[in-house]
Amino acid sequence: MADEELVDPKKYLEERCQPRCVKALYEYRECVKRIKDDETGHKHCTGQYFDYWKCIDKCVAEKLFDKLK
Repeated sequence: MADEELVDPKKYLEERCQPRCVKALYEYRECVKRIKDDETGHKHCTGQYFDYWKCIDKCVAEKLFDKLK
């Protein structure tokens, strides 16, 4: 058992949940395109970024706790 390398199931589940969160990812990418020429630094896409990761985390949470020992 000591020779086995541990694998983080969260990373695998995050990849599997990405198709569910396409809309949030699209909104984030569109925001990034809109503000890419902003030189003032006042515009940001933090809200859209966190919306995307909230979607991913919600999806992962449904499956992750079943895999934990």
